[in-house]
Amino acid sequence: MAFTTNATITTFGGKLFKLTHASSTTTTPMNLNLYLPPQALSTTNPTKVPLLIYLSGLTCTPDNCSEKGFFAHRASALGLALLYPDTSPRGLNYPGEDDAYDFGSAAGFYIDATQPPWSTGYKMESYITRELPAALFGDAEFGRYLDGDRVSITGHSMGGHGALTLYLKNPGLYKSVSAFAPIANPVNCPWGQKAFAGYLGADDKEAWKRHDATELVRGWKGGDLKALVDVGTGDNFYKQGQLLPENLEAAAKEAGVEGLTVRYHEGYDHSYFFMSTFSDDHVDHAAKHLGLL
Repeated sequence: MAFTTNATITTFGGKLFKLTHASSTTTTPMNLNLYLPPQALSTTNPTKVPLLIYLSGLTCTPDNCSEKGFFAHRASALGLALLYPDTSPRGLNYPGEDDAYDFGSAAGFYIDATQPPWSTGYKMESYITRELPAALFGDAEFGRYLDGDRVSITGHSMGGHGALTLYLKNPGLYKSVSAFAPIANPVNCPWGQKAFAGYLGADDKEAWKRHDATELVRGWKGGDLKALVDVGTGDNFYKQGQLLPENLEAAAKEAGVEGLTVRYHEGYDHSYFFMSTFSDDHVDHAAKHLGLL
């Protein structure tokens, strides 16, 4: 499955590739950005580098964090590749797909929908965990730069929910997980309830729990969680009860799960000003578990 390169941008000594490919999972073209650090692109001593997948939040495209998160700053120094997938399929033209910022386009919630019409193309869990990595690591042009056995995952808001849940549901697939202001208990917040009712059905609350980090952590058997979560106390969504990181903390403690670090930062909001402040920490967290530190 070939990728089309739409742009190549030099930054921090490496290159950011803006790519598109045809997805059989979503039935649409999918955009993504890939950052390759200078260590991978060296003409004298090229090295296969590990990968950190970043999952974006509501309304976002692959460009938002690529341009404003400053992950490449630290990743370039350590020799870490970065992958920025899109947040949903685009252009399926389902009724209501573009009516709201928190459901439909740019709001795939990193789950596989079971309710029509969403179940046809809104399969972001399968896309992120199976199709996209297989396509990327097997690609003749880009796969030669990447170590497919060393992958970690991170994300912001809806993407933080995605990172945590995909990590918890797939032990061993990722070496570590981190999240900025994640929707940590979606079955108990308005964003999650709206999305899960639409994608999974309003009555199947047990299905909802299978996509909720707070519920999933109760059954974690993988030892050290290797998880870092950052939240700003000035975040209006945190104040409104959309994020609920305290519920995740409580569930991990009750289940005796170790390795979850949740940090609360006074005054920081939900924006990329917050994320860019702590992006180096999240790159370092992944790098530690990927053997770079």
